Amino acid sequence: MDSVLVIGGTRFIGRHAVTEFRDHDYDVTVFNRGNHDVPDGVRHVEGDRTNDSALERAREETEPDVVVDCVAYQPKDVRAATEIFRDCEAYVYVSSGSAYGEEVIPKREDETPLHDCTPEQARDDSPESYGPRKAEGDRAVFEAAERGVRATSIRPPVVYGPYDYTERFDYWIDRVLNHDRLVVPYTHLRHLVYAGDVASALRVVAEAGEAGEAYNVADHTLPVLTEWVDLLAEEVGEDVEVVEAGERELAAGDLSPADFPLYRDYPHVLDTSKLEALGWEATPHEETVPATVEEHRESDRTGRENGPAREAEERVLDVLSTF
Repeated sequence: MDSVLVIGGTRFIGRHAVTEFRDHDYDVTVFNRGNHDVPDGVRHVEGDRTNDSALERAREETEPDVVVDCVAYQPKDVRAATEIFRDCEAYVYVSSGSAYGEEVIPKREDETPLHDCTPEQARDDSPESYGPRKAEGDRAVFEAAERGVRATSIRPPVVYGPYDYTERFDYWIDRVLNHDRLVVPYTHLRHLVYAGDVASALRVVAEAGEAGEAYNVADHTLPVLTEWVDLLAEEVGEDVEVVEAGERELAAGDLSPADFPLYRDYPHVLDTSKLEALGWEATPHEETVPATVEEHRESDRTGRENGPAREAEERVLDVLSTF
């Protein structure tokens, strides 16, 4: 395989995917609406991925061996793409760990049930229907494989790393850089994954994955939120006191645990052994954290709108200081 078409390749996961495939000597083309710049040396085809004619034009102009689909947010998008690119050597859909419909530890691709998806949810674009829509996209991949399409999917949890426009991880970097005492809610294990590792998973699955299969992709280890803060503090060279708080303490600032980015009230753990069997490896935190912090410093992102205002956090800290 020599060429890849990345559908949506200029913001976050797609941006890392472009780098990954270029680093492995693929000819890379990005297909998007033209709202963001394409790297030098990368071919660009402009169009709306929800327009089937535009996708067909991209196929005719580029004749890709591999198609990486980073921005299929509704099941109909996956069904259209798997039909349009049915003759490609590999189609890889970026699904999500949110596709799983049961809270079990760990979540395994061939065991853990997926969310159901109603027709109304399939047409929706709200956060509440995200998991069901991703699950239905997976089922579209499975159906395509039954028709002979070499279609696969990957399921990442929350993704962090350079260029993260969601700014969920940026919130914690910004807090560590600017304050020496932080409130962190009591939380359970939540698997994260480095964006570069999602990109390498896309390539590995395209090259070695089995049609009709889904592959979890996540970090090799699972720091709890307090440990993530410690890792960030160590990287930036700051002495940060982490103060854990429960619902009662947070109420002093009119806050709840869910107000904090990356909080989860039940462990979310993905088994990645299926992907690792293809030769994929996760990047250690000793490399992912410095790269993420360095790019954050160069950006103008703060993530502050994703979490509590500092004033509310300080009210909680004042209450905890009296205990």
